[in-house]
Parts: sequence; structure tokens; C-alpha cells
Amino acid sequence: MEEKRLDIHTAGVPLVCRSCEARHKGMCGALTESELVTLARQTRIVHHAAGAELAAEAMPVESYANVMRGVVKLTKILEDGRQQIVGLQFAPDFMGRLFSRESVVSMEAASDVELCRVSKGALERMIAENPALEHRLMQQTLRELDEARDWMVTLGRKTAAEKVSSFLYLIATHIDPTTEGQGLSVFDLPLTRGDIADFLGLTIETVSRQISQLRADRVISIEGVRRVTVPDLAALLARCG
Repeated sequence: MEEKRLDIHTAGVPLVCRSCEARHKGMCGALTESELVTLARQTRIVHHAAGAELAAEAMPVESYANVMRGVVKLTKILEDGRQQIVGLQFAPDFMGRLFSRESVVSMEAASDVELCRVSKGALERMIAENPALEHRLMQQTLRELDEARDWMVTLGRKTAAEKVSSFLYLIATHIDPTTEGQGLSVFDLPLTRGDIADFLGLTIETVSRQISQLRADRVISIEGVRRVTVPDLAALLARCG
């Protein structure tokens, strides 16, 4: 009976959209069923393995994408070739800067990712005709800006222990778009210890030492190299400063 009711509620939604866990929280949440059908005709679902380059800095923008699953790493390349991680994106984040001709960052799959890609022209035409969609994308952009400012505080003012705790809390509360950020969280770290150190402005040794301390204090447990369990997110949050 429950399955039948679910079919009725999603009868007008394109099949490709029904299994999207990020749809309601992302830009598509502003679209009607008929608008979803129109957008679905212009989109394609693509999968990329961890480490795949998704876009290069200064590369012409030909499409945008919504992150459906996984983690995307945003980086800037310095003149001497050094790389700096400047952000992470999770479902249902929007990849790309609207109306830009070139990508302003490099994008790489930090984990296996699933993306819903749409051509630049198709989405920009829909935005011109749909104020609600434009408003939703503006809200997402402003949310990411607020999060970036919060992260500047983390990098500039917090201790090493607070930085590592903040990073783990960020992953725990963002990696699964269906969670509400409470209670138990289990996830695979999408970054290596070296990448985490780069992202936080710390050394690899410091990152490892702080993770070991959280493990010793039973704030987290680790299975293998990357499988992390946070039994109580409130306890981890308390370590974030």
C-alpha cells in the first residue's frame, strides 16, 4: 500500500529524478513536475571515480551540474604549481558559477561521485523564464558564501584540535543529503591525510595526532584507513570550539 501511495506522489516526476536524494534540497526543489520534465530532457547522469578531473581552472564552461552523491574538491593552482584546496562540495551543491565563461577553480572527484549535468545554455534559458529557480540558486550561492566565511574563522582562529574536529563535523553533517546532522554518523573520509592537512593549513603529523586523540577520547572510531564512525555528533561538535 505504501509503495502505491509513493507512486501516486511521484507519478509526474521524471524517472531519473525519483531516485535523486538531493532533489528537494537542491535547485530542482523550486521546479514544478512539468518543469522537472523539461529539465530532465536536457540533463544526463554521469559517474566519476575518485581522483577524476571534473573541470580545470580557466577551462570554458559548457555545462553545470548538481552533486547527487559523493564529494567534490575545489582547488586553486598557484603560479609555482602548488595546489590549495579552497572548498568541498556535497549533494545538493551546484557546480559552476552561473553566466561565467571560464571555470574559476579546478574541480576533482574527492570520492566516487554522481552528478546531474545540464548544458549551460539550457539552464540559463530556464533561469530567465523561472524567477523561483533563479531565487533558489541565489539562496544556494549565498549559503555557500556563508559557509566559506565560517570556514575562514576556522582556519584563522581555531586551534589544531578544533580545526580537525570542525573538518570531521563538516563531513559528517554534509556527506549524506538525507541526514539531519544529529546522532550517529558513519562515513568514509573523502580526503587523504595530506589533503586534510592542506585544507586545514596543518602538517600531516598534526592531523594524524589530533585524529588519534579524538579516537583515544572515543569521540570517533576508525576502521581501516578511512572509515569513520561518530557515535554522538554533539560530542564532536563540542570539540569544534
